[in-house]
Amino acid sequence: MFRISLAQWSLHKALFAKELDHLDFPKAAKEAYGIDAVELVNAFFKDKAGDHAYLAEYRRRASDLGVKTLLIMCDGEGALGDADEAKRTTAVENHYKWADAAKLLGCHSIRVNAQSSGEKGEQERLAADGLARLTEYAARMDLNVIVENHGGWSSNGAWLAAVMRRVGHPRCGTLPDFGNFQNAEGGPYDRYQGTQDLMPFAKAVSAKSHEFDAAGNEVRSDYRRLMKIVLDAGYRGYVGVEYEGDKHSEGEGVKLTKGLLERVRTELV
Repeated sequence: MFRISLAQWSLHKALFAKELDHLDFPKAAKEAYGIDAVELVNAFFKDKAGDHAYLAEYRRRASDLGVKTLLIMCDGEGALGDADEAKRTTAVENHYKWADAAKLLGCHSIRVNAQSSGEKGEQERLAADGLARLTEYAARMDLNVIVENHGGWSSNGAWLAAVMRRVGHPRCGTLPDFGNFQNAEGGPYDRYQGTQDLMPFAKAVSAKSHEFDAAGNEVRSDYRRLMKIVLDAGYRGYVGVEYEGDKHSEGEGVKLTKGLLERVRTELV
């Protein structure tokens, strides 16, 4: 039905504190959590995108462990929907190095942000323009460009779905994150509706978690309901564990999220 991967952000505290080295992340995923597929975050190897020796060493370590690297989550490279044409072009081109790195690592996608400013409809047009241009570059390497609901209007499922329709490229899709839905003004946007909005375009799914009750259920998200939406859309790819809370340790949060996904998978068979 689906397989489980580990998003690197789940261990961001350990990585930022240098308690875990980026090169050892595949080992931690496999040996500590029994997960054999990972999703990287560029913040943890920000200056290594063009370092082919470093990337080759990472790939060797992952391969030796039988761990797949699925995608790189890319932040901090400029607004793909910048209203300034030159800045938008720079943002598009800033992402090229991450697409190149993703190809070298054997990924299927880079995850980007549909960041823009201004009136809602204009942001839709600008974000679609930047995404389309970046997608054309990535598509030449058989890579996808996927957008997470990750702030601003992108956290509104209907808006991001409209951007996807405007881009209209099979290599441009979404990465629905269970926990990141809201309106651009900061108000609520129903996470179940948002997941349903984005699943027709999904090429990855992020099972965001924050806190678990005594029964092992996530207190903010009904995983059974969410995963039924995911599966009813025909999705059969990886679902990423992404723990982001502070009520449990990072390791405990990863294990609780993985355990819940495994139970839901069994129940939904």
